[in-house]
Amino acid sequence: MTPINSTTQQSLNWKKILLWAGIIFMVLFCLLPVLWQVLTSLKTNDAIAKLPTVYFPSFQQLTLDHYIVLGGKFFRYMLNSAFVSLTSTVICLAVGAPAAYTLARLKIPGENIILGFILIISLFPYVLLFLGLLELVKFFGLGNNYLSLIIPYTAINLPLTILVLRSFFQQLPKDLEDSAKIDGYNTIQMLLQIILPMTTPALVTTGILAFIFAWNEFIFALTFITRDSLQTIPIAISKIGGASAFEIPYGPIAAATILGTLPLIVLVLIFQKRIVQGITAGAVKG
Repeated sequence: MTPINSTTQQSLNWKKILLWAGIIFMVLFCLLPVLWQVLTSLKTNDAIAKLPTVYFPSFQQLTLDHYIVLGGKFFRYMLNSAFVSLTSTVICLAVGAPAAYTLARLKIPGENIILGFILIISLFPYVLLFLGLLELVKFFGLGNNYLSLIIPYTAINLPLTILVLRSFFQQLPKDLEDSAKIDGYNTIQMLLQIILPMTTPALVTTGILAFIFAWNEFIFALTFITRDSLQTIPIAISKIGGASAFEIPYGPIAAATILGTLPLIVLVLIFQKRIVQGITAGAVKG
């Protein structure tokens, strides 16, 4: 019996070693590019250009000049991105939640056809809508206006929001709604006071996905907004230039990237538990 137990213990030890090796590899694989970007944003220009490459700079090779060069104007770009992203996300959830609840609970004619159209739209490459949206923006005079970004971002994120929230609403027991109707709740009261609080993880998950898309979107922001004071972070980063046409400002670009990514990291860390609940809730039925 002893050799069998020792063999089993050795196999378990190997499994643990392989498991931890895989975890460490994945963590390094995901975090090393981020660490390299942070170091690049803190290294002096000489350290960035030095050969062989300086992987771990000394204290004398570190500087905050790349962040200082961005100036206060960059925070204006961050506020623009925050306003556009937050507004489009709130509108998307405000419109998508009632629509998803309607499709999940109310039997309406042509429901499958509507769901089919929503699915097709969610899979459609949004870049192909660019020319049509450009003509609409010109026709309604929305150029250099936040609405020229808020409306397209909301429309692009809305189909996915409806599909995700509908699946969560379908998993809720109908007994809760029947009890609420007996207590005198109408549909709107029931949705706002009972259903939505129970699906907070789904709202947070879909909201963050919509927010990240709006925060990182480039093509529409580049074309529809030409006024410098209204531009968003992706456009601001793309406009960073060196002292000459042949110089690539790696340091300022890395610093701007870190500053532009930091709000998303903070947002995900704050709502981490809700995001995990929203992702895993669809895998369990009960």
